[in-house]
Amino acid sequence: MTALRQRIDEAVAEVRRRSALRPDVGIILGTGLGGLAKEIEREASIPYEEIPHFARTTAATHKGELVLGRLAGRAVAAMEGRFHLYEGHSLDQITFPVRVLKALGARVLVVSCACGAMNASYARGDLVLIDDHINLMGANPLVGPNDESLGPRWPDLSRPYDPELLALAEGAAKELGIRAHRGVYAALTGPNLETRAEYRMLRTMGADVVGMSTVPEVIVGVHAGLRILGVAIVTDLCVPETLAPADIKEIIAAASAAEPKLTALVRKTIGGVK
Repeated sequence: MTALRQRIDEAVAEVRRRSALRPDVGIILGTGLGGLAKEIEREASIPYEEIPHFARTTAATHKGELVLGRLAGRAVAAMEGRFHLYEGHSLDQITFPVRVLKALGARVLVVSCACGAMNASYARGDLVLIDDHINLMGANPLVGPNDESLGPRWPDLSRPYDPELLALAEGAAKELGIRAHRGVYAALTGPNLETRAEYRMLRTMGADVVGMSTVPEVIVGVHAGLRILGVAIVTDLCVPETLAPADIKEIIAAASAAEPKLTALVRKTIGGVK
């Protein structure tokens, strides 16, 4: 048994001690997006510090609990808050909960986040269904020895975001009257927001939005064989020609204001997953 497998087993054992629920869907909630957790019919809420080998979140609005229960008739496990590279966590710590969600029984992983938009056709409060990503964090969570029992040495990322889930989410957005785009997400380390020159570079590279999370969890989710849906909320506009100074309070407020749309979309989408 590898050290990683042992840590996963220890974390799963503690979660199982608190709840017998076997989640079919894992959910990671980002900045300002904890409202979805309130919609879950809870069976258990476990603070991260009580789960072996989980890190501690220090980011604003990230509560730091694993919530187990039911949403839209599905058994779910939701991370109310995630970990970031800028907090000083390693990529192993950031992605460890994905391994635990998989081991608990999840087949589907829904990742959500706040983002800035370089695409001038996007507006603050819009949802973006992540169609692809660009990893500019300068590191990869799969570097190091590979445990073949957890996933292949060379996982394919030609379609990291599940096409069927994307289509399902698009249909849900149309039915709900929610403005949602398909877009490419670029991940940087943060914690600073980018310069105008960097936004121009990202736009030239083909990125529509940018953030400081999500990609490490998605890479590990693909490695683990999970079907993945990524949804981002546009919280600030990053068009270099009209760039204004960013205010983190306004970014969090924008995420919170748009969160009900995210909740409605995720609820309807996971309710339709086969």
